[in-house]
Amino acid sequence: MNLGAPIALGNTAKIYLYRNRIYKVFNDYFTERESINEYKKQNYAYSSGLPVPKIIDVTKMNGKQVLIMEYIKGRSIGDILSENMGQAEYYMNLSVDIQQSIHKVEADSIEHMTEKLSRQITLANHLDNRQKSDLIKRLNKMTFKSRLCHGDYHFFNLIVSDNKVTILDWVDASKGDIRADVYRTYLLYSQFSNELAEMYLKLYCMKSGLAEDEVLQWAPIIAAARLSEIVPSENPKRLLDIIGQSCPL
Repeated sequence: MNLGAPIALGNTAKIYLYRNRIYKVFNDYFTERESINEYKKQNYAYSSGLPVPKIIDVTKMNGKQVLIMEYIKGRSIGDILSENMGQAEYYMNLSVDIQQSIHKVEADSIEHMTEKLSRQITLANHLDNRQKSDLIKRLNKMTFKSRLCHGDYHFFNLIVSDNKVTILDWVDASKGDIRADVYRTYLLYSQFSNELAEMYLKLYCMKSGLAEDEVLQWAPIIAAARLSEIVPSENPKRLLDIIGQSCPL
């Protein structure tokens, strides 16, 4: 099957639109386990009643793992704001409300956040074994009630269409502490705009009743996990500085 040219490229996969369906074709080095795990996470979110694309099939094409899902026609909030930042406060309020609806879901049958973060910290090349051990000990001391966490929640994973917002990209979802999920979003926004990051954190805490300090205690752990992702646009020194501020290296 010739899917044509991809409409998007990610760190883990290429995205194609073919006959009004989305084909997520994983890179060669991803195993069947990876596609099944993502299917389970997204399907869990869908079955919880969240606005998530329905997965149609998990299959293999030309030796690569493929997720086939419904196509949601629309624009990401990130694209909308790139043209008009005057709407930032409106969309930030909307996105926080949606994220809180995710965090109300009591997750049970998907990967645990502690396992996921431990694995990522272990793979972080910029940290030595002592630093990794200290961070994992800190992680294991965290206590929380497990809720559904998206793991990569930001404006470009929110698609606006027909006065609805759909949440994309559930590959990093887990059951865990909502404060960690909030810090992850804060960290992503702060990479590009401290103003947006601060607006987000203040709004989420105001709407949820969380204290900012409760969220920021996750800073060294989430920053260390991010190091393992090797994102070209991310500066490892920035992440190491964040870790060092609360967990001396």
